[in-house]
Amino acid sequence: MKKILTIATSLALAFSLTGVTANAQGGEKPVSASVEGHIFKPARVDATDARVKQLKVPTGFQITKFAENLNKPRMIAVSTEGVAYVTDRDKGTVTMLRDKNKDGKADELKVVATKEHMHGIAIKDNKIWLATIKELYTANINKDGSLSELQLLIDDLPDGGQHPNRTLRIGQDNKLYISIGSTCNSCDEPNKEHATILQADLDGKNRKVYAKGLRNTLGFDWHPQTKEMFGMDHGIDWLGDDEQREELNKIEEGADYGWPFIYGEGKDNPGDQPKDMSYEEYKKKTKYPLLTYTAHASGLDMVFYNGNQFPKEYQGDAFVAFHGSWNRSKPAGYKVARIRFENGKPTKFEDFVTGFLVDDNKSQFGRVVGIATHNDGSLLVTDDANGVVYRVAYTAGKK
Repeated sequence: MKKILTIATSLALAFSLTGVTANAQGGEKPVSASVEGHIFKPARVDATDARVKQLKVPTGFQITKFAENLNKPRMIAVSTEGVAYVTDRDKGTVTMLRDKNKDGKADELKVVATKEHMHGIAIKDNKIWLATIKELYTANINKDGSLSELQLLIDDLPDGGQHPNRTLRIGQDNKLYISIGSTCNSCDEPNKEHATILQADLDGKNRKVYAKGLRNTLGFDWHPQTKEMFGMDHGIDWLGDDEQREELNKIEEGADYGWPFIYGEGKDNPGDQPKDMSYEEYKKKTKYPLLTYTAHASGLDMVFYNGNQFPKEYQGDAFVAFHGSWNRSKPAGYKVARIRFENGKPTKFEDFVTGFLVDDNKSQFGRVVGIATHNDGSLLVTDDANGVVYRVAYTAGKK
């Protein structure tokens, strides 16, 4: 009999959150919510060739292993020379992945930098930016793909807490954007740089809060036509299996997206109440999501497709790597989803890569994390459960 090691514990938390909040007439109204939580972690199994073969992608696409045996690869970026770089938070490394013979599989793997808690990565021209919990570094990319000595730009990013993983993007304005998650599930942060996206010059100077009220927006990018910024925010835990849903927001400078007081399309969070104003008054200051996705699916990276390999209808659409839930009774995520856009506006999510959940959803052989477009137009997707980087290519009509 096959033994499946599965953590599957349901917790019914029999208590309520109660409190009061000011209403528009200056009085108070009660607020309350019952809380029920579940924990379910599908068991990790190996990413065998047979399991990879049964992954589902749209007609005309193929998914294969680009690289493997990488421990726990997280975020990924590709240089102008077509060299991929992946970070490993556990080992604190940056690994170079080069496909020398252009056969769709990396044949050169080399660690090119090491710093404790390495995670965020961004590349522009022949330079790379890397982030740990509190530090931001830069280095030159050498002709052989190696990196010059890391140069420290920032050493005082906010403390980690519950969400210590920083992500980086360089905007079309030539500014650096840094995601700083919250230290907690739901709280009024004393450090106003927490639960934000920061903006800074490429040398780390002139740092400021670009947008706030974002619990943990690790994945964000700019629409290639409209140049507008979008990001996937993680919902609050312990509001139930189906709350809080993950949010797709249009990220605007100076905007407040509500966390921890308001979530979803204007719902009150009774666990945290605004100071000196009612929920209704606070809602008027916040932006609501444009789309929402299954609660706790955990979108860890997002990228707009900017390659020339996929069919034309993929231009202007985005892809999200959903790492997968641990705190709902039935697992959600464990997939790559496509966000369809029409006239620059998101219309819906649809599955793009599925099948990492196996054994009737009791096991998984992949938790996707980072996503990037390779120079050849394929998508590269990291998996920190089995140490794999996958390549999704459009192969219809090709031999």
